[in-house]
Amino acid sequence: MARLGKDYKGILGAAIGDISGSYIEFNGNLKPKTKEEAILFVPSCYATDDTVMTVAIADNLRNQGKYTVEESLKHWAKEYPDAGYGTRFLGWVFYGKDLPGDSFGNGSAMRTSPVAYFASSEEEAIELARKCALPSHSHPEGIKGAVVVTQVIYRALHGASKEELHAFASTQYDFEKLDYEAMKAYTGHGEEICQVTVPQALWAFFHSDSFEDCLRLCHTIGWDADTLSAIACSIAEAYYKEIPDEIVKQAQGFLPKDLREVLESVPTQFLD
Repeated sequence: MARLGKDYKGILGAAIGDISGSYIEFNGNLKPKTKEEAILFVPSCYATDDTVMTVAIADNLRNQGKYTVEESLKHWAKEYPDAGYGTRFLGWVFYGKDLPGDSFGNGSAMRTSPVAYFASSEEEAIELARKCALPSHSHPEGIKGAVVVTQVIYRALHGASKEELHAFASTQYDFEKLDYEAMKAYTGHGEEICQVTVPQALWAFFHSDSFEDCLRLCHTIGWDADTLSAIACSIAEAYYKEIPDEIVKQAQGFLPKDLREVLESVPTQFLD
């Protein structure tokens, strides 16, 4: 097992989930019927906008004061223009079009995981999560998705039990009302919004018993599979603090060097 902050540098949870779920997005018919049947990586897997934007946030935080969040998001989007961004986001990045910003899309939650590692307190984590969401996701639900995911990750990193995490998360989203069989049966793409994806990600994490189990559960749920897996696995990484070596190796094989370098710069040494 590769252990967070010891056997590999930085954080990989969001990228692993994103890459692994990328081939199921828009292909609900490829979902496994059971988690045991899940194929975690196939040749068509790739690092989508979920990974690229997570890198943008990590890069912004490690260079605090040098760039604004907006500048970081635009820079990395231009480095990887074909990663799968939404139409409005592309217009904002490449054509100078105004971005309404009041989005509650799940993009704010998918990219927020580095915040919990750079923050020196939960209060700072909340403030940074808001700051990193605001350029594109100023809607209260967009901010909420980023803040709640960040808080769960931060608390997990600092020793909270799964029961304690559940008690907090369940005050924010009613994820236990979700029907697993119904989620498995749905083969569509689903709505790419925090109100849908964050509860699904929380459900997958809280019903898992390991990082790999969480990832496999995400595959059976599908929907917006890359983003669902990115969010759930970023939480699972922080809580379980270890990932099977083979999963790490396979994911790294799909991760471009510059993206990997930024993720490896996220400080996790204090967790050893």
